[in-house]
Amino acid sequence: MRPLAQRAFAEWLGTAFLLAAVVGSGIMVERLASGNAALALLCNTIPTGAILVVLILAFGPVSGAHFNPAVSFAFAIRQQARWTDTAAYVAAQIAGAIAGVWIAHLMFDLAVWQVSTTARTGTGQWIAETVATFGLLTTIFGVAARTPQATAYAVGLYITSAYWFTASTSFANPAVTIARALSNTFAGIAPDGVVPFIAAQLAGACLAIPVARVLWRPQIDAAVKA
Repeated sequence: MRPLAQRAFAEWLGTAFLLAAVVGSGIMVERLASGNAALALLCNTIPTGAILVVLILAFGPVSGAHFNPAVSFAFAIRQQARWTDTAAYVAAQIAGAIAGVWIAHLMFDLAVWQVSTTARTGTGQWIAETVATFGLLTTIFGVAARTPQATAYAVGLYITSAYWFTASTSFANPAVTIARALSNTFAGIAPDGVVPFIAAQLAGACLAIPVARVLWRPQIDAAVKA
């Protein structure tokens, strides 16, 4: 296993690239889509799904390429990661996410410090975040149990799909949620929506853990023993 500092740096850098892609593509589509919301969402979806595949392939061998506190917590709960490592990962992910947002702002000549005014709230949105995160964790657990080499592609495709079938456009990531509150652009979320989104995301992750144990228990037990 690589040193924790190296793994945490990989989580920081990978999450920064992820948010630069999410927010940067959102800024670009605002400038090019001429108010066409469907086209804007599509053009925000494709870079997000694509960059996830690239980042997981690149950083997976170093840190596991979580880029998501919900994923890190889930692995710790399943005893596949130490809690001390998880704390370092989560701190790195949140810091990296914020850095990625600021980098996106700098690339497009926007003010670095912003606070979003885009309201994303309501029961439907919270249910959507629960579903989105449940689906993401189930995808990761299921694919990792049988064909781990395909995880990068499965995650990228899942998020690409979930952008469109969830009412919230599938944040599915507490670090992403926090960072997007600091961007008053297409991808933003108003700060008062952050805590309910994160609560829903963690609920979805917790629901995925027993489901994965029922569906893939032999593979999970073998992974824990390893």
